[in-house]
Amino acid sequence: MVVGSVTLTEPASSDVDASGQRPQLSLGTAAARNLATTTKSEPQMQGKTSRWLLKMLPWVQVGGGTYRVNRRLSYAVGDGRVTFTTTGSEVRVIPQELCELALLRSYDDVEVLSALADRFVQQEFQPGDVIVERGRPADQVCLIAHGKVNKIGVGEYGDESVLETLVDGDHFTYRAVLESDDFWEFTVKAITPCTLLTLSQDSFEELVGQAESLRRHIEHFRNSPEQPKDEYGEAAIELAAGHEGEAELPGTYVDYETTPREYELSVAQTVLRVHSRVADLYNHPMDQTEQQLRLTVEALRERQEHEMINNRDFGLLHNADLGMRIPTRSGPPTPGDFDELLSLVWKEPAFFLAHPRSIAAFGRECTKAGVYPDSVDFGGHRLPAWRGVPIFPCNKLGISDTRTSSIMLMRTGEASQGVIGLQPTTLPDELEPGLSVRFMNISEKAIINYLVSAYYSAAVLVPDALGILEGVEIGREG
Repeated sequence: MVVGSVTLTEPASSDVDASGQRPQLSLGTAAARNLATTTKSEPQMQGKTSRWLLKMLPWVQVGGGTYRVNRRLSYAVGDGRVTFTTTGSEVRVIPQELCELALLRSYDDVEVLSALADRFVQQEFQPGDVIVERGRPADQVCLIAHGKVNKIGVGEYGDESVLETLVDGDHFTYRAVLESDDFWEFTVKAITPCTLLTLSQDSFEELVGQAESLRRHIEHFRNSPEQPKDEYGEAAIELAAGHEGEAELPGTYVDYETTPREYELSVAQTVLRVHSRVADLYNHPMDQTEQQLRLTVEALRERQEHEMINNRDFGLLHNADLGMRIPTRSGPPTPGDFDELLSLVWKEPAFFLAHPRSIAAFGRECTKAGVYPDSVDFGGHRLPAWRGVPIFPCNKLGISDTRTSSIMLMRTGEASQGVIGLQPTTLPDELEPGLSVRFMNISEKAIINYLVSAYYSAAVLVPDALGILEGVEIGREG
């Protein structure tokens, strides 16, 4: 057949072999690859993340493996959360946890605490139920075992205002059992199904009459003069200002905590094994030992960031002050929740840290509200921001079985009395700051062993440097 001036010759029937296949007329790609040089990538690692926390924290060099956080003396108050045990649908307060109430702080008679715990009565409430009402006699202590409630008071212009949202472990109020003519100054209303344990004033007074040690403790609590302290709970520094003439000036001194918190450097370690035959023969174009070490270091750094967030001893999630933890107002993270978090960490906030799904949930809430987060440029990365504060993604902030997570906001640096990372000053065979690779030995099976160690910790210098938004609902799966 002729197409234009080009003649195309159709294969003759003789070009087909007995099996019905046409014979190959040129060199195939499979054989050709034997003579070709393949271009290869370095080994890839899906578990590697941006590790923004490690990048953003200022790192302080620690000698001696320990960092001590000295602070002004603070007076402890009974604002801790109470822990409960459950047996089926029955809830009971752990007796020693009652010492989180200011009234019982430092009281150590376990037998009396157990008797007191037995006197709490379990009550159930539904959303919208009024638990206590402003103006009614305050004659009970309430512990929130499960659920979320709003504490509602009167605003400046006479309208109702939500003073505080309380969740699992919170309580109100110990003064109810101390003063016979006390009245509730607020209304408490359930906003989710709630389980509360309540202790009546009559039941409390009956036990006080039976337990001499408790009676003495309560009497001492009533008669102890309140120590002068500032709005942050620290020992007050007496000053005078605006005086005229020769006024007598107050004398003062700054008291320190006698047992300051110390952070010891933690370690993540592993032994990297490379066979000498692999290291000797299979070393081009990429150094096998170098690639093995690179991936091992990546895994160690990922574990380091996880520990700095989740470790129960020094992790940021567990070291945030109870007064710096707030629940969401309605479940999903709203612009109002982010503003409330900013109101806690308002002195030079550096950045938010949130799971990517939490950031997506926040974006959806912003869209619903008709507002749009800012965006900031950080090293060529476009990141969402709120009120100019960047929101960094971090998958180490886990998601619970109930599809909730936490969002952190922090101030950073020693000069700002913020959150800092800790690492050793120098290490033998240091590969990177805080990370060393030490040759151990070559085994009788010709395996080369390297000890890879990363030393680190994190410290919160003052409580208001770190705030956490808890119970963040991230929505449906997928």
